[in-house]
Amino acid sequence: MLHNPVHLPYSVAAYWLSQLREKSPLVHCLTNQVVQNFTANVLLAVGACPAMVVAKQEAGEFSAIAGGLLVNVGTLNDVQAEAMELAVSAANIAEVPWVLDPVAVGGLGYRTDFCRHLLSLKPTAIRGNASEIMALGGFSSSGRGVDSCDDSLTALPAAMALAQSSGAVVAVTGEIDYITDGNMYYALPFGDVLMTRVVGTGCALSAVVAAFLASGVENRLEQVASACMVMAICGAAASVASSGPGSFTPLFLDGLYNLRPEQLVGKMR
Repeated sequence: MLHNPVHLPYSVAAYWLSQLREKSPLVHCLTNQVVQNFTANVLLAVGACPAMVVAKQEAGEFSAIAGGLLVNVGTLNDVQAEAMELAVSAANIAEVPWVLDPVAVGGLGYRTDFCRHLLSLKPTAIRGNASEIMALGGFSSSGRGVDSCDDSLTALPAAMALAQSSGAVVAVTGEIDYITDGNMYYALPFGDVLMTRVVGTGCALSAVVAAFLASGVENRLEQVASACMVMAICGAAASVASSGPGSFTPLFLDGLYNLRPEQLVGKMR
C-alpha cells in the first residue's frame, strides 16, 4: 500500500535552481541523435553547459571532468554502447553523478538487456515514462516504442521497487510526475499534455536532472524532484501561451531562461 506523497516546497526547487545557476555545471550528454540540439538548448536555457562527446576514445576521459553525465539509449548501437560503458565507468571512479534514460526499454530486447546491465553500474538517477520504468523494473508494461501506454501512477510501485533495488532516485514522468528513492515519493502535477507533442522534452528533462545532480550530494531526491518541477512549470506556462507545438518550443526555452528562483519562492504566496 502506497503512503501519501511528500510535499516538495517551491523554496526547495528555488534553492537547487539557484545552486545550478551558480555552478553552471558541465553536463556530458550521451543521448540520441534526434534530440541533441534541443537538449543542448534546454541545458543552456536552464543555466548549465552541454557537451556531446560521443567518441569511445574520449567519452570516459570527458565524463571524469564533467559535473554530470546523461546516458540516453534512444538511438543505441554497438559503438555508442561501448562509449556509454566507458563514460559510466569513468564517472563512477570520479564520483560524477549519472542519469539513465531507458528509452523504449521493454519494447526491444537489445536496449532492454543493455539498460539492465547499466543498472548494475549504479546510476544516480533513472528517468523514464511509465512503461519504460515498469519494464526496466521487471514489471509487465504496455509501451509502444517511446510512447507510454501506462499512466505514471500505475508505474509508481515499479518505480519504488526499482529505486530500492538499484539505489537510484527514480522519476517516472507523465500527467503527474512521481519521484522516489524507494522509501518516500513526491507527486508533481505541474506539466501539460502539449509537452508530449514536442520531440525531446523527456530526454531533455533527463539531461536537466543530471545538471541538478551536479549541484552536490546533499539530497538527491530533492534535486531530481526540483528538476522535474522546474521543467514542468515552464512547460505548462509555455503550453498556455502557445498555439501548438511549433510555438511551444521557443516559449519553453524562454521560460527556462527567464525563470528566477525568487519566482518559485513567490508561488508560496
